[in-house]
Amino acid sequence: MTLPDTDKPLYIDGEWRESQSSETVDVVNPATEDVVDTVQRATADELDAALDAAEDARVEWAETPARERGEYLREMAEALRGYQEEIGEIIIDEAGKIKESAYAEAGRGPQRIEYNAEWDRRMEGDIVPSDDRDEKIDLQRHPYGVVVGITPWNSPVSVFARKLAPALVAGNTVVMKPSTDTPLSAMRVIEIIDEHVDLPDGVLNFVVGSGSHLVEADQTDMITMTGSTQTGKAIMRSASDQLKEVSLELGGKAPAIVWKDADLDAAVEDILVARVSNTGQVCTCAERVYVHSDVAEEFTEKYVDAMESITVGDPRDESVDMGPQVNRNELEGTEGAVQNAVEQGARVLTGGKRPETLEKGFFYEPTVLTDVTQDMDIIQDEVFGPVSPIIEIDSFDEAVEYANDSRYGLSSYVFTRDYEIAMEAAQRIEFGEVFINRTLGEALQGHHIGWNESGMGGEDGKYGVLKYTQLKTVYHNW
Repeated sequence: MTLPDTDKPLYIDGEWRESQSSETVDVVNPATEDVVDTVQRATADELDAALDAAEDARVEWAETPARERGEYLREMAEALRGYQEEIGEIIIDEAGKIKESAYAEAGRGPQRIEYNAEWDRRMEGDIVPSDDRDEKIDLQRHPYGVVVGITPWNSPVSVFARKLAPALVAGNTVVMKPSTDTPLSAMRVIEIIDEHVDLPDGVLNFVVGSGSHLVEADQTDMITMTGSTQTGKAIMRSASDQLKEVSLELGGKAPAIVWKDADLDAAVEDILVARVSNTGQVCTCAERVYVHSDVAEEFTEKYVDAMESITVGDPRDESVDMGPQVNRNELEGTEGAVQNAVEQGARVLTGGKRPETLEKGFFYEPTVLTDVTQDMDIIQDEVFGPVSPIIEIDSFDEAVEYANDSRYGLSSYVFTRDYEIAMEAAQRIEFGEVFINRTLGEALQGHHIGWNESGMGGEDGKYGVLKYTQLKTVYHNW
């Protein structure tokens, strides 16, 4: 495994630079609690230098033909494919993902970049009719300028690419800031791009530092962020002072409705995957399960058995199904949520504690709760850990009412053989995504968007790319 050169952690204006900051961040392996590496945070002046470089490069990059911008992205994707295993190993070390998941994410990065490169000839404006015989009206798409990308620890490469690629192909320059929990894999991605792709200086910049400084800076024209709802709200407040464009993918509390005619074995498997994937640290995870009373006992028995079959341990061990949470704060947050649920009347059917056989690492057992009510915190608040509360429902209306009783609105799940129930759910569930008879995972060509406090703007597909453009209306009169 090749770790990035953390002696020069800043990529600004086409070159790697040392930081003059005395502030550092320890990157901790969540499975062993060992320090993997230490990274310097950028100073305010260094953050401004990255923004200035992006600002200086933005006009020329915007005027570069879109086809050429797409070619740069294709070169990026091709280069990164050759380092999938290496990047995957870094993800295991800093994020604690199991090997299969880490390698898959390392491969997803170049897939996202390649997909967005295809938009180099597909971003079209419109010609609209005028009321005047001697006039034509064009609607043209233009980049915003400097885009700040703030990315999360739970998907340090895939979401990094998800923001970087559409911003660049649309003609924006970028300053990318990873999570301080997982900066190494993203830093290695930038190193590989720098080694293999001759991007114009200033088009792509990378810093580890203050997100609030980047958001508030005058040079910043747009902010795209994946993270907590609390952080998203703070970004909205800061961006509103200058009416900057934002795209926010925030928290979730995905409901999973299991109707009485569902294939229970398939539902158990899909919900299991959608709950323990990345140790439950995915905003699209199935976080609350609503099961029809006719099948609740059978489903719960099968689901508990499935959760108890999950092996927890060293993420490099290919026999392990689930690794640790990313840090101690997340682990304690999961512990606290379960303890609070029990105090409010919930009952633990399995799990509910740290594994006794693992002395080190931020591990938590797959957990199932019953005797849960809709008003409990475990149902209303996002829990970034492998915890599944189950509630029985007696009617479809009740299921929809409970599903929509949330301030979040990102992903949702429905399991049924009844086409009418499935279509009714798709219409009435107030979430940006509805997965019917399947587990989590978005298509590159789809659109990943949150409603309510789960965000705005959206990512992926046509609308994800166009989000990085703004419209200009041109009136041609003769």
